[in-house]
Amino acid sequence: MRNQGTRAQPMKHLVERSLHSAARALGTRDPLPYVGDLIERTFYLPDDDVSYARNALTPGAVPYEPSFSEAEPNTLRFTIEPLGPGASPVSRRDEATREMRRLVQPVFGRDALSWFDSRSEEWRGFGGLSWMNFGAWFGSAFDGDGLYAAKIYYELLPSQIDALSPGLARLTRMVMAEMPTLMPIFTSIGCKRDTGSQRVTFLHRGPLQVSALGPLMNRLGIGHQLPSLMRIVGVALGGRFELPPGGVLVGIRETPDGVELKLEILLAAIPDLPSRFLDLIKLGLAERPRQLLALTRWLDAFGVDEAGEQGHFSVLSIRVTPSSQARISLYVRPIEFEMREAIEEAQALQ
Repeated sequence: MRNQGTRAQPMKHLVERSLHSAARALGTRDPLPYVGDLIERTFYLPDDDVSYARNALTPGAVPYEPSFSEAEPNTLRFTIEPLGPGASPVSRRDEATREMRRLVQPVFGRDALSWFDSRSEEWRGFGGLSWMNFGAWFGSAFDGDGLYAAKIYYELLPSQIDALSPGLARLTRMVMAEMPTLMPIFTSIGCKRDTGSQRVTFLHRGPLQVSALGPLMNRLGIGHQLPSLMRIVGVALGGRFELPPGGVLVGIRETPDGVELKLEILLAAIPDLPSRFLDLIKLGLAERPRQLLALTRWLDAFGVDEAGEQGHFSVLSIRVTPSSQARISLYVRPIEFEMREAIEEAQALQ
């Protein structure tokens, strides 16, 4: 957000500045030649417009969410909710779909576009889809060679499970049968230079003891990775293993290595997040110095150096596969994109 006394400017300038700075610090290509037009169409309102806070991606902040992935430590990754605050869910879905198709064919090739079209057909229909909440989100990642990955997140109804690939549909039904407390809420379809993947993400209804994932993980052939997953949860949350209602998402996808499970902890729902959360995350990476160095560099790139600052960290995710122990991703809401001060100023004027 702008400093008091300065004039408002389009929000796109702040987003562009953040991306330019991070790209320089991380040594990646500049994302704006690829997605600059989408940034402009999305963040065209002034930086003190509180309507930005009304979004499903980062409620209370501008819908711009960079993330660090231990599996992709040297990439610049971020997700946005396309178009401005007044856009309809259908418009966002169509805009994100167009952006995916515009990027995938010239960068990743015709086969990648055909694969994406086949996986996304159900969600590219002409129906009014009045049930949708946010429509779609769009994510992208960049490395030193340019666009590394593009991803779209579509809302998902249980009635659409049959539209998934046969293998992913079977996995989704298995998950729902094993843990009826899990409800599918969206699917993400991602393309990279040499591969593509689709994930289904479930909302867990009610509180969750992390150990309760054991029977499901056993069914998926990854039960032996539960101890490494619990170790990261315990270290990061200061010994807490019960996650509160509304604070847990679980993602499932097929990989060449077998099924991958992704546990996402929504940190705003944790009532007693340790003030040393970031130090504890780093402690968990101490045995992997290369990843720890990459995390430190990424935090510096986005100016994130205090875990105690409200709003900085939004999601901690932990992934496991049959052959890979727990690996983390960390999602951040840069403090300059928080809307609290603008909302308070607007309320004071009413």
